[in-house]
Amino acid sequence: MIDFAATADVVAPQLLGAHLTHAGVTLRITEVEAYLGADDPAAHTYRGPTKRNAAMFGAPGRMYVYLSYGIHLAGNIVCAPKGIGHGCLLRAGEVVDGLPVARKRRGNRADFELARGPGNLGQALGLDLADNGASVRGPSFVLEERSRVPEIATSGRVGISRNTEAPLRFFIPGERSVSQRRTPKR
Repeated sequence: MIDFAATADVVAPQLLGAHLTHAGVTLRITEVEAYLGADDPAAHTYRGPTKRNAAMFGAPGRMYVYLSYGIHLAGNIVCAPKGIGHGCLLRAGEVVDGLPVARKRRGNRADFELARGPGNLGQALGLDLADNGASVRGPSFVLEERSRVPEIATSGRVGISRNTEAPLRFFIPGERSVSQRRTPKR
């Protein structure tokens, strides 16, 4: 059983292969990033609690849902003891149930692209700001732990500007739903 009171770098790889159900869609989690609170300049919680990030300092095993770049809803699962501010960003997943619902939310895309990237995952899963603070153990979210441990790879995080080299991105190699690393243009 996942111990969400552990630090995010411990919890993150345990989420790979788990199923998360919400609003008519079930995803198999294929990519996550760990954010380590006050020790991590890339974390939303690096500078301490605010009204926006308050859920990250709450009870572990809950969702932190936020508006990213004023456009996309993204979700983290809160980890570590209350008051610490760790979280696992849900970066990508494979839709395993509720494909028609996910397709309606995401439009005309290949199935493996429906939940590729944190904003796309949020849209496919039907995240809403009202989900901020909801438990992943029910009733609106249901996390079913993986039945087997998949192969796990790590890398630096993507889509951020601070602490990018930290090996805190965890993913299932070879999964088409995993975010593509973009090479900077020369």
